[in-house]
Amino acid sequence: MFTRRFISAVLAFSAYLISMAQTIELIRYGDMEQWVTRNIKESRIIGGKTKQVYAIGPNAVIDGDTPYRGSGNSPWATSNVMAKVSGVTKTSNAVFPDARPGGGRCARLTAHMESCKALGIININVMVAGSMFLGRMIEPIKSTSDPYSKMEMGVPFTKRPKALVYDYELSIPDTNERIYSSGFSRQRTMPGHDNAEVIIYLQRRWEDADGNLYARRVGTGRELLSKSTSGWQNKHRLVVDYGDITGRPGYRSYLGLIPEAKSYYARNSKGKMVPVKEVGWDDAEATPTHIIVMFSAGSGEPYVGTPGLTFRVDNVGLEY
Repeated sequence: MFTRRFISAVLAFSAYLISMAQTIELIRYGDMEQWVTRNIKESRIIGGKTKQVYAIGPNAVIDGDTPYRGSGNSPWATSNVMAKVSGVTKTSNAVFPDARPGGGRCARLTAHMESCKALGIININVMVAGSMFLGRMIEPIKSTSDPYSKMEMGVPFTKRPKALVYDYELSIPDTNERIYSSGFSRQRTMPGHDNAEVIIYLQRRWEDADGNLYARRVGTGRELLSKSTSGWQNKHRLVVDYGDITGRPGYRSYLGLIPEAKSYYARNSKGKMVPVKEVGWDDAEATPTHIIVMFSAGSGEPYVGTPGLTFRVDNVGLEY
């Protein structure tokens, strides 16, 4: 009896020491309690209504169609945007502040069809899967082509976290079909089950004399969440694996390097948005220069999604 109690006490104390050794640092505004509300009046030709467009940052209200540059040193951007195409102002919002049971707020990412009617005749439908990420969205959006070029993905970062930690709740419609609609092509149904997606990449970036940006992958964490939850899943951990992970157990192709054709973009030293080309895996002990974190209410290509998919996220931090 004494031996069993002694072993139990040792195990409990060991677990306590491990928990004490783990430090979770919330990403700035990662508690999702503060939001910027932008009141933007759309052009009369598409109805002239005033729409709310939300951003993650210090509580504030901004009236008017001024391009959003971020505020309060918030590192977060979202897929919520103001577009101006041929002089027509249009908004899109798929990431919202939401009340959390028990108090407080969270981010609600949704997949839905963004629609408008021009002159009361021409219907335009765009499938939007809400996402939030570390970086910046370049406004105003002037076209639906090459969507990654409108997103400055990633922020400077030199630490080496063990995991991305967050709370989440997920609801996925019971269907094996997704919808593609970019607004200017025929809407079509695609086979396949959609997922929520979470990414954390650590990169070591550099720039050549011509302003081209390159990167090696230092750390990798990516997961596809495919099942609805019965409630909130708190302190969920997405582990970061360092170095070349292609030969390790559990490796999947979606964990690989970003294909050049799907490169994320960043601003070079000349102020120009250019693709960041991942050219290889870095040493497992390398120090990163940038971090990419993204949450998305869909895991497909741009303009592909499952209407009704809802991904709530809160308390986003890094574990050390």
